[in-house]
Amino acid sequence: MSCGMPRLAGPVPNPSFDELLEALPDALVGVDRAGLIVLANGNAEELFGYPRDELLGQPLEMLVPAPARSLHLKQRRAYARSPRPRPLHSGLKLSGLRRDGSEFPADIGLSMINTAEGPLVVAAIRDISEQLAAEAARERLQAQAERERLERRLQQSQRLESLGQLAGGVAHDFNNLLGVILNYAAFVGEEIAARASADSGGGAGWEDLRADLDEIKRAAERASRLTHQLLAFGRRDVAQPRRLNLNAVVGDVHRLLERTLGEHIELVTELADDLWRVTADPGQLEQVLVNLAVNARDAMPGGGRLVVQTSNEVVDTAIVERRPALTPGEFVRLRVGDTGTGMDREVIEHAFEPFFTTKPKGVGTGLGLASVYGIVAQAGGDVAIYSEGGVGTTVSILLPATDTGAPAVPADKAEPQAHRHSGETVLVVEDEDAMRELTRRILTRNGYEVLLARSGVEAIELVRAREEPIDLLVTDVVMPQMLGKEVAEQIAALRPDVAVLYMSGYAQPVLASTGTLDRGVTLIEKPFSEGRLLEKVREVLDGDR
Repeated sequence: MSCGMPRLAGPVPNPSFDELLEALPDALVGVDRAGLIVLANGNAEELFGYPRDELLGQPLEMLVPAPARSLHLKQRRAYARSPRPRPLHSGLKLSGLRRDGSEFPADIGLSMINTAEGPLVVAAIRDISEQLAAEAARERLQAQAERERLERRLQQSQRLESLGQLAGGVAHDFNNLLGVILNYAAFVGEEIAARASADSGGGAGWEDLRADLDEIKRAAERASRLTHQLLAFGRRDVAQPRRLNLNAVVGDVHRLLERTLGEHIELVTELADDLWRVTADPGQLEQVLVNLAVNARDAMPGGGRLVVQTSNEVVDTAIVERRPALTPGEFVRLRVGDTGTGMDREVIEHAFEPFFTTKPKGVGTGLGLASVYGIVAQAGGDVAIYSEGGVGTTVSILLPATDTGAPAVPADKAEPQAHRHSGETVLVVEDEDAMRELTRRILTRNGYEVLLARSGVEAIELVRAREEPIDLLVTDVVMPQMLGKEVAEQIAALRPDVAVLYMSGYAQPVLASTGTLDRGVTLIEKPFSEGRLLEKVREVLDGDR
């Protein structure tokens, strides 16, 4: 058998010009040098509603709406002077006018042919009403989808903000309880040690009590860490930002990430050489990286690859439309991508909510991504998740680049002697009875004279009635009737020489809009240990007032 071209059964047909003209799918109109119609096919008759004999010999402008005729005439003459083929879909769009006066949008294709009677401009005309309607419908659907996306993002942002406020309130009360638990456990530990030392049996029998006490302390410390994650999510944790290179943070935490991931997961870092600086709390950024690494590890139980990338990014209006939390400008991007199981859309929409987790009960707290969200938002940035089931997840973080950073965080001071005091008088203002008594006990047993007040009003009355000096005000930040900041301001008006130390598990009322401490504010975060409180007291009393 032959595999060549098929042979025709008969002679090649030789259609006439008129047959070819009528076979074309579009309306065809030919115009001579004078602009008169000398050629039209059946599709032109159908499109414009004119019999062919009414079209021939008429100026082409009769098929153009009146307002556009003068412009069309100029364009036609310009084309005749410099003709070149213009196919359909080349962008030449005009309006056509039917015999009944109706108008329609038209796509026009042009070409020039030479005939015995002279050059002829041939126009292929296609009604694109349905095409434009379909495009408009698509655009409406896209706009609606975009509106719905932005509404979902706004609702999510509002939901997260509400949850953040709730988290802050819970953290305030919870930190008071933890402070009492941890410190009274420490007091009991001291008593056990003293009795064990005095025991004629050499301390035998006290080990079980010590072990039980250690479990209580460890549980309270874990609860304290969870509380700080809640505060980080709600952007109510105290940040200590400084100007830094994100690459340095990645480098500092690299070994910790390797230990977190395990040997079955490959850690790859791709860091830009010319990375811009950002202003952020390095400790919080390390927490972000560790939390993301933990999530990635859990999504790759059989092993995989985690890639940490940094790069510079100029955010334009197109990016802002997709991520409205941003403003146009220069940012530093941190990408953390894994080859894990991925997330579906519903999981992504709830991923930043506290206590939301897809992990088995008892495995995860649901606070990892929530705290990542809060830390990034507090630093003025934005975080987004891109994920595909079975392929993996990438978390993209954008932090604003900065030329001028926050003041450098001072070097840690040598820990002061806990018992160094000079008989100073300390006024403690705390509405929680247990916390007030705990603070009194710590200060009293270390040689301070302590005055107590249950509220700001009671504290102010005490200061007015007292003639003896008061060296230090230690006040809770969040209290009924009067916040700690207001208490400090009113007492400063009465006793300008009184130093102030704030204590709180929820510091928002004394934080600047950036989440950092206001100028001149010293804060001890709850829960605190005895040593930490004494250290802060001395720092304020011995410092520049």
